[in-house]
Amino acid sequence: MLRHLRRCRVALMAALAALLGWAPAAPASAQACAQLVASGNPEYPPYLWRDPDNENRLIGANAEMMQWLAREIGVPIEVQYSGPWGRVQEETRLGHLDMIAGAFFTLPRTEYMDYFHPAFYETRSVIWTRGDDSGMKFRRWNDLIGRQGVTVINNSFGEEFDRYAKDKLRINQVASLEQAIQIVQNRRADYLVYEDYPGQAFLARRNISDVKMLGEPVARENLYVTMSHRSACNSPELRGRIARALYKLQRDKAIMTGFMDRAINLWRRQQNGKP
Repeated sequence: MLRHLRRCRVALMAALAALLGWAPAAPASAQACAQLVASGNPEYPPYLWRDPDNENRLIGANAEMMQWLAREIGVPIEVQYSGPWGRVQEETRLGHLDMIAGAFFTLPRTEYMDYFHPAFYETRSVIWTRGDDSGMKFRRWNDLIGRQGVTVINNSFGEEFDRYAKDKLRINQVASLEQAIQIVQNRRADYLVYEDYPGQAFLARRNISDVKMLGEPVARENLYVTMSHRSACNSPELRGRIARALYKLQRDKAIMTGFMDRAINLWRRQQNGKP
């Protein structure tokens, strides 16, 4: 009986709204979502780095992917520089940024942002050490026990390795990749944990030849697009559009491969002083 009365009330209100010419109000998220603002790790070539011609903007494979995503969902996305990686995550937690253009999955991050599936790319995290350190070998995680490591603050290398590192390893966190590499060069750490492509790009830009990458990966991790829980644009309808677009991207591997190829070529041209 109560359910029947509720249905009658809803029908009566709808009829009254139609009679008086009322229109249902759009959700706040739909009203506010004229544009999305995204950011990411600015020391992350070929995925993301600051545009030399406009340092308030990020460019790279992930930035181009976000422009493709904007066209697919019909909402403009601005990919801006918002400070170091740690600050980007904090700005997303506060809702000052709508999206992150590439993040690994960790449980703590799910407390303040949604992850969109499927992932749009798989990365490799590796061990970096001094070029003259012939005694540093890595084949499995327990090869790192007893050695001093370093990485960049707020970096994650996947839930499994993060837990292992917390329980078994000594890894300090510093503010930037440049600082971490200097610590390795100055023998205040035996190794650096960082991703392969971004690490190679940074070393090439700084002409650093005394740091080397060990071939076996520490972890293979997926990169995800994420959205802040506090974003005014975080609505079920928009999340659905983003998920459908990323499913399309995942099925057609050539799209992301094209973004990566163009980003690598652009990075190389910039390092050689070519437009």
